[in-house]
Amino acid sequence: MTEDRDAIALAERVLAILDEGRFSATYKFALFTAFLDLCMEKTSTKGVAPSVLTTYELACKVVESYWDHSLPYGQHGVLRQGGNKGGQAEILRRICKTRQLHAGARSDTMFRAQQQDPIGFESLVRFVEWKLIEMPIPRLQVLGKIEDRFLYQYNWTQSVSRAEVVSYQRGGASNFDNRLLLRPGVAENLVRLAGLLRPLFRRHWAMMVASSNDLHEAELEEFLFGAERIPLDAVRAPLLDLQDGFCFYCDHRIVGRADVDHFIPWARFRDDGLDNLVAAHPRCNNDKRDALAAAAHVERWTSRMREKDADLEEASRQVRWFRDPNRSASVASALYLRLPSGAALWLQSREFIPIDRPRIADALAGL
Repeated sequence: MTEDRDAIALAERVLAILDEGRFSATYKFALFTAFLDLCMEKTSTKGVAPSVLTTYELACKVVESYWDHSLPYGQHGVLRQGGNKGGQAEILRRICKTRQLHAGARSDTMFRAQQQDPIGFESLVRFVEWKLIEMPIPRLQVLGKIEDRFLYQYNWTQSVSRAEVVSYQRGGASNFDNRLLLRPGVAENLVRLAGLLRPLFRRHWAMMVASSNDLHEAELEEFLFGAERIPLDAVRAPLLDLQDGFCFYCDHRIVGRADVDHFIPWARFRDDGLDNLVAAHPRCNNDKRDALAAAAHVERWTSRMREKDADLEEASRQVRWFRDPNRSASVASALYLRLPSGAALWLQSREFIPIDRPRIADALAGL
């Protein structure tokens, strides 16, 4: 009961900051989302949430959040996300420039842009890291005129210079400390609350972008955060080969076009990594929808990650597709190991069964 009260109290304080009008750009939404994602991605396979994050890790996640937003929205072009006098947010403007120079086709993925020009992409991340250090990170915990470091502690002041940060980034002599020390219980509660907070962040984010561009927010939210932003066609054939032409869920041969499904549903966490993608019958995919799969499927999924690791790595290389098995395993652990005892998981067709926590814990611990 105490844990529930602590989680609710944290959520109320976060929501109060979301309603605070001290940010002229959408950075607070990107930063809060980055905290949620990293707390899940850095959860151990035993379910232990992290106690420390770094400014570099946050910068990588913020770039990932804004990457899809740098595409044009129909005739409106790239949407404004704040800035002085209604201009563009500086971080998004830099991402647009990087994408234009290095990403090739408009539909290209961030991972491919990173592969194409690793030096240019690293420069982008380091720029974003500096911008987060300069303003959003110190301001995120300010309500009214008072800073209350209820989420994290950081060890620099507002007078921190870019030269000092650049020296740290280049591995030179610097007293800059890039760690954010999470307050006790914060990471655990953020993981527990992720399913509730993430949709709220997206909703507020879409509303702010809509207001900045004089648009209706309903369809805009789907454009900014929808599951179909990255076409999955390139991985369909490699996944079918890995599964010998059989559906991942029902284990029957797929005749006709296979669906590519997110094993950990996109609605729960945005993970397009190859390990989180499976080939399935359209029927099985539609039946599962946004549900978490039962223990038998988790066992099959973790077995594939272990036994087909070399094949997955080769497929990733062949089609130039992002892969991070540790991230996928951590997200699964963060979600599954916090489900209540009465949770029902999808097995097949319209059948849901009670969670088998020991089987799932054993499967995840083997990763």
